[in-house]
Amino acid sequence: MPTLAKPFKPRAVMTDSSENRALLPAGLHDLLPPRAAQEAATISGIMDAFRTCGYEQVKPPLVEFESTLVGNGTNGGGSLAGQMFRMMDPVSQQMMAVRADITLQVARIAEARLGDEPRPLRLSYAGQILRIRGNQLRPERQFAQVGLELIGAEVVSADVEVVALAAEALVAAGVQRPTVDLNSPALVANILEQIDLDEATTSDLRAALDRKDGDATGEILRGNGVAFSDAAKALCALIETVGPADEVVAELKDISLPAGARAEVERLSEVVAGLHAALPDLGLTLDPVEYRGFEYHTGVSFTLFAEGVRGELGRGGRYITGAGEAATGVSLYMDSILRALPAPTHADRLFLPYGTPFQDGATFRDAGWTTVAGMTSEGHAAAEAKRLGCSHLLVDGAPAKADGSDT
Repeated sequence: MPTLAKPFKPRAVMTDSSENRALLPAGLHDLLPPRAAQEAATISGIMDAFRTCGYEQVKPPLVEFESTLVGNGTNGGGSLAGQMFRMMDPVSQQMMAVRADITLQVARIAEARLGDEPRPLRLSYAGQILRIRGNQLRPERQFAQVGLELIGAEVVSADVEVVALAAEALVAAGVQRPTVDLNSPALVANILEQIDLDEATTSDLRAALDRKDGDATGEILRGNGVAFSDAAKALCALIETVGPADEVVAELKDISLPAGARAEVERLSEVVAGLHAALPDLGLTLDPVEYRGFEYHTGVSFTLFAEGVRGELGRGGRYITGAGEAATGVSLYMDSILRALPAPTHADRLFLPYGTPFQDGATFRDAGWTTVAGMTSEGHAAAEAKRLGCSHLLVDGAPAKADGSDT
């Protein structure tokens, strides 16, 4: 008599008794149905919006040589050097790093692989990034980044295009009433050039301005004997000029500024006017002393927000590539964007009882249904459809509600 095979039981994996297999490191998480599908569809929609405006997609690798990702210290890599996971490449014996941002990679592609292409060069990208630490507003350490770079154009229309396209893509993705907070790191930089301060003091002053801390700003200026200079007075005035973009631009034009700073104000004024013309309903604010996170930007920069949503939805601005080309771009952060969207719902799913011909299912899929095929003939089809989360089941060749409400 043949021996009956025992039912298969997965063998337990030996683990430490304190280990929880569902536990992930801080800042990392699983994206489950239907959120994972919502993110994928949203990324696809944003990339389509970029594509229809002439931006062609590139796909850089997740890991590169550390020296490439850190860059030359003037194009943003240095500010993220402390956020990169590193490892030794066993093939080349060189240090490698996992990207903490994709912008530098796109700039590298533009220089090394597409250097002969006509400018301006319009490139887009989408991919995962990984950082060593999160922060209070964004505790996530891994998230999807979607963005574009406009390389080789230094004109105001380039700034307007990037900001407007980013805002328009968010609206198309379902974000309600996104807003843009403009700034120009070069504005304060031009004023600081008129004050004789050492590097450490300048850094402290920048931090005080970024916090909108008028007392600390005044104390630093007085402590260095420059409080009564025109440049110092201009810095103190800038702290108070935060709000709706039109009002702030008007206030900035009334402040006595050095020539370089006046040029930045004029650029901001033209960008604001261009954005009003392109997207009249877009909410615009302006913070002329905002600096944190914009250390490598050289001109008009911006942050994207949505009412009631924790964290920024994206940020971007003008910079100089490692090859010395003028560029402007934007990075959108999918973790924040998903928080700005309504909770997703499962689409209608049609249960196909066991034995339904494959081509029958294909007909319904072509008609827009998501089909779920039964694996065995056991059990009642309606009960199995409900158990598997199907809203409908196939009865006599036609969809019927799984709960029987249409019979």
